[in-house]
Amino acid sequence: MPIDERLIQAALDAGAAKAAVIPGGRVVLSSEFRDICRSNACGKYGSCYMCPPDVGEIEGLMDKVRAYPRALLYQSISPLEDSFDFEGMEAAGQSHVGLSQRLEAELKALLPPGYLHLSCGGCRLCDTCLKPEGLPCRYPDEAMASVESYGVDVYNTVKDTELKYINGQNTVTYFGMAFYHAQEA
Repeated sequence: MPIDERLIQAALDAGAAKAAVIPGGRVVLSSEFRDICRSNACGKYGSCYMCPPDVGEIEGLMDKVRAYPRALLYQSISPLEDSFDFEGMEAAGQSHVGLSQRLEAELKALLPPGYLHLSCGGCRLCDTCLKPEGLPCRYPDEAMASVESYGVDVYNTVKDTELKYINGQNTVTYFGMAFYHAQEA
């Protein structure tokens, strides 16, 4: 089975609702996402190792993404009680992190080192990040930055794929991406 198909199947087996592989050149990037992060609506800017500014300068991160010719997109879709169900959104985000961690184990088996795996909005491995206390990350080998922190415009990237950004009323959709080199197959 070709590597692209194996990666899609690995994402589905890990619990993704849908997955697809696209050429890296189709990934839409925008430095404006750093401004969104800087507004600190989520409260993690500067207080989480896997969030800006600690993940690095936006232009350098976007250059990293541009260096990969292939990208695995995957999504989770979770029901909400209503559009104000913040607790449901948080639980869905935490569930997506579990999906990303399960997929990471498979990516390690399928791809040589050097791929880039990004998940959804902040790391979420720990209840609280140790960065504000000046202590090192508890899980540096498992922590993942978000697709947005690398400047990925998920909405425009998933257009014209089978993955939808909005999946109906009273749902929340989270995305992850793994970038890799085709010759790694």
